[in-house]
Amino acid sequence: MILKLRFWLFAGLFLFFQLIGNAQPVRTVQFLKKVGTTDSIFSPTLNESREIYIQIPESYDSDKNRKYPVVFILDGEVFLPTVSDVHDYYSGGFMPEMVLVGISNANNRIRDLTTSTIKTKYGMPFNEKNGEAENFIRFIEKELISYVENKYPVTSYRTLIGHSYGGLFTIYSLIHHPNLFANYLAIDPSMDWDDQKLTKEAKGLLATQNYKNKALFISLSGQLHMQNPMITIDNVMQDSSDFTVFPRSNIAFSHLLEQNATNGLAFKWKFYPNDLHGTIPFPSIMDGLISVFEWFQMENTDRINSFDTPKEELLNIVRYRAKKLEDHFGYIAPPYPEELLTMSGYMNMDMQQAEKAKMYFDFALEYYPENANVYGSMADYFEAQGDSVNAIKNLNKAFQLSGNNDYLKKIERLKKNAPKE
Repeated sequence: MILKLRFWLFAGLFLFFQLIGNAQPVRTVQFLKKVGTTDSIFSPTLNESREIYIQIPESYDSDKNRKYPVVFILDGEVFLPTVSDVHDYYSGGFMPEMVLVGISNANNRIRDLTTSTIKTKYGMPFNEKNGEAENFIRFIEKELISYVENKYPVTSYRTLIGHSYGGLFTIYSLIHHPNLFANYLAIDPSMDWDDQKLTKEAKGLLATQNYKNKALFISLSGQLHMQNPMITIDNVMQDSSDFTVFPRSNIAFSHLLEQNATNGLAFKWKFYPNDLHGTIPFPSIMDGLISVFEWFQMENTDRINSFDTPKEELLNIVRYRAKKLEDHFGYIAPPYPEELLTMSGYMNMDMQQAEKAKMYFDFALEYYPENANVYGSMADYFEAQGDSVNAIKNLNKAFQLSGNNDYLKKIERLKKNAPKE
């Protein structure tokens, strides 16, 4: 028996878990965890097929027609497992459940991810094909996004993650195609490319474009100078050698963002002194996703957890969160998971706070109208209030949605115990 544990963490008080078991002979088990299924798309723009890797949340149920925000991950064959691990640990409380899409850049990586054409680099000939980021983003915009939206349960709320040249491409997307993604993680981006040309292009655009409800996280690794350990984050900008062009370019772009703080972009920059260019993706993915989804974290949990909080205040808290999520996502989204709403209802029933319990069950019905468990929970509420008529009405709806005969048994029990007229 393989058991997979998934939990929801709410303010240190609510713990949700779901055990999913699949009977399987031990001798056939080849792995503890397998991440992503492989798919591919032929691109007329690139004139080639491109592999992608898809990870769908465990909560997905095709019968419920639920859709999720989506994360596009450059170099997906390398970084999808890390993004998946971070997502598994932090989704629910720190970030929404999301569909993860890894894009393969195993072939033609420099060609697709670099943002302008060069023939020399640091005074040496550079002969690899390069500078076709605009063509690659055209593939993402015109072909890949529509392919993913038609085949997988995703919404139009998108995040882009890239490392090194992928980080350069991520920032290029923000500057030149700001409507494609809501969030950007640029991990140790190669902003030194082509004499910092992208930074120069960004100067005018950052001052004029509106980045409301968009977020960017940029990281910098600690290897500031390959040969001089005396170069630190405090003095690197005073160095003028080629050895520090990479970090200086990163820092210069972050300063440019800070100078244009009124454009609405939620921006965070973080230095990792103990990480190298090859190790920085791991902490950056964790910190970056938490950062760009900071607005998603639950608020007013102390008031929600308090026995004495009035129903009207709780109502306002839930409505505020629902409005906040709608403003960021661009579409209506449930303020809390169904399990949290129904469990809050049961907790208030146990505390003899019927009005609060009814409020939580009403919210569950409002945001999860096709969920049989919600109607079953509402039936329990009405039964506890001695209202067998409405309890049976909700149990009938639960049975219609699920076909679960347990609901019919409850209906028969209620009818049998109903007072005779």
